[in-house]
Formats: sequence, structure tokens, C-alpha cells
Amino acid sequence: AEWLKSLSWCFRSPLDTCLFIKTAVVFSFQNKSRPHSRGEYNVYSTFQSHEPEFDYLKSLEIEEKINKIRWLPQQNAAHFLLSTNDKTIKLWKISERDKRAEGYNLKDEDGRLRNPFRITALRVPILKPTELMVEASPRRVFANAHTYHINSISVNSDHETYLSADDLRINLWHLEITNRSFNIVDIKPVNMEELTEVITAAEFHPHQCNVFVYSSSKGTIRLCDMRSSALCDRHSKFFEEPEDPSSRSFFSEIISSISDVKFSHGGRYMMTRDYLSVKVWDLNMESRPVETYQVHEYLRSKLCSLYENDCIFDKFECCWSGSDSALMTGSYNNFFRMFDRSARRDVTLEASRESSKPRAVLKPRKVCPGGKRKKDEISADSLDFNRKILHTAWHPLDNVIAVAATNNLYIFQDKIN
Repeated sequence: AEWLKSLSWCFRSPLDTCLFIKTAVVFSFQNKSRPHSRGEYNVYSTFQSHEPEFDYLKSLEIEEKINKIRWLPQQNAAHFLLSTNDKTIKLWKISERDKRAEGYNLKDEDGRLRNPFRITALRVPILKPTELMVEASPRRVFANAHTYHINSISVNSDHETYLSADDLRINLWHLEITNRSFNIVDIKPVNMEELTEVITAAEFHPHQCNVFVYSSSKGTIRLCDMRSSALCDRHSKFFEEPEDPSSRSFFSEIISSISDVKFSHGGRYMMTRDYLSVKVWDLNMESRPVETYQVHEYLRSKLCSLYENDCIFDKFECCWSGSDSALMTGSYNNFFRMFDRSARRDVTLEASRESSKPRAVLKPRKVCPGGKRKKDEISADSLDFNRKILHTAWHPLDNVIAVAATNNLYIFQDKIN
């Protein structure tokens, strides 16, 4: 369970995917030569992204676990990514080396410095083939800009800036500048006793570099335009669904908190995930979502016990398919849900060792809320709430998905006829 809390990852491109725990593991896609066959993901590189730190002013230990990662658009043969723990963001470069230089003038072949008085001739170093090595090196460290725990990072479409968000502030960074950031959102009240909501997630628009959104623990989403003012405390659009007074309960505010927000690839829609549902919003309509999908409505009657075991505070992520035609998010018992937007169909699937065998076909699962259950149905009372899928990702081009279940990463792909 501790691994799950410190696991974050995402697809990079048609060729790579990444899994981050306390150590970063990069998986590379390798295609098989046989026709009509799928490739597979193998470990490409492993490196320690963050080290344990200690804040002496606050007497607070900063864990090395990674909260978020984001790939940067590839500009050359190397790959670049941003990773963050609670306080520090790092820019990493992952590159390959299959040649090494020999014939240095000032160093011997074993790396020791030569005596300058014994150097009698000038040598030109030459490159010789060597075994392929994958190197991960930290290029920049962005630190000391957040008082509270960082929950989001998002790379801008201008490929030069990115934002980082904590509970009360959002900062804008330039990738080339590490010692300075611009505070673009600050919701911290003068008196902390007046605090009523916190920032839960933030993301840049995929095409408009001046637009970003952030969600709150009150179930609201604010869209901001950086062209209007340097400090975006005043939003351009405000998205909130009216609450049904008849369904209000003690847990209403907790389960309405948004744990993730994602723009569609086309940029017209955005998707939000709260505890029980996934909602799709049209950026041109602020009053209510255009689509609502129930993830595990059968848990509404169990909110009291979920509150007692702290599961009600779990933060589930969500993702779009490459064509924006389908959605995916996680649930309990290692279940994950997929929704077809056009056909208005949904399916519940399970990530388990039995279903991860090569060429095994995933069978739809059904949960019975209570009473008599049919064959192949699972009772809601028998769900394992310690087995949960908080992180999901969908390949940007192909029907390949990945889900993180506790300390396992599962990758599934569509069936080939």
C-alpha cells in the first residue's frame, strides 16, 4: 500500500512508457519482427529520482516518493522529463551512449591524470564502439518555491514553461530558470482559519499556452487566462454542477472534491474525477457537465465505513483515449472502468495476475450492490479496499492501456484477429 501512495507514471509516446515509485523505472517498447504480432515493454533505465530530505525550519521530513511526472516533447535523440516529490521538481535527461572516446592527452585509459612533463606528443581522441549504456542525469533542480505539498505539474504547449501546484498556490516556471518562478494563483487567506477550500489539481490547455485550469476540494473548476492579468486569482470561467438538496449528506463535500482534471486531446472538453463519478465538461458551458459516468455508485451506501478507514480520501486519476472517444479511471478490488462516449457503454475490468498472462482475454466483471447476486457477480460487501487502482494511462495513438495496482504495473492491448 505504501508503494501505491508513491507511484506515478504516464505514457511518453508511441515508443515509451514510464513507471515511477521511489526509484524511476523507464520501460521501452520493442516491436517484434513477426507480422501481426505485438511488441512488449522492457526495462530501459532505472534511476533514483529523489533523495530523502529534511526541512529543519519546520522539523519536517520530506519523503523521496514521486507525486507526479511529465514528459517533455522530444527535441532530439534524448528524452527529458519532469519529476516531483512534495517539495522539489527535477528535470531529467535520459540518453543513450554506444561509443566512448580513447586517446586523451591529459588522462590515461583508466581515467587517471597523466604527468604533464611526460606528455611529449599531441594525440587526437578517437571514438570506439562500446556496449549500449542508458544514462539518466539531472539537468536542473527547481526547489524552495512551495510551502505546501506539490500535487500537480503540467508542461505548457509552448514547450518552454510549466506550472506546479500545491494546496494553495500555483507557480509558473521557465525550464531554463531554476531560481525564480512566478506565482500565478494564490488562494491563501490572510487568516488561515478562514480557509474553506484547497487546490487539488491543475493542468495547462493542450494547445492554448495562455489557458490553464485548476480544481478544488469543493468540486469546482476554474479556467484562467494568463493574458488577463499576471495574478490569475480572478478566473475567466467557473465550472460547477448544482447540488441536489435531496441527496445532500454529511459526506457530500468530501465526495465532491475533485481528485484529477484532464483536458481532452482536442482541447474542447475537460474531464474531472470525484470520488464516485467521472464528468465531462464542455469549455463553452459552465453550468453543468455534458456527460456524467458513475464509477462505483454501489459504494454510496458504504460511505460511513469508507470514511472510517480513510478510503473516502483516495485520489483517483482519469485519462482520455487517444481519440477522445473513451474514458478510463480506477476503482477498488483492482477494478478499472472504461466508458465509451459515443455508444454510451461501460465495462468493468480487473487487473490481476491471472488476467496478465500472455494473450489472456479480460473478462468483464459485475458488482452486485446487495441482495441476491447472479453467477459471476461480485458482492459489494466482499470488495477489497486495500487493492485499488489510482493511476491509469492510455496510449496516445494505439489501444494500449496501463494501470498501476499496488506494486504492479499492468499493460493491456486490444486483441488481434
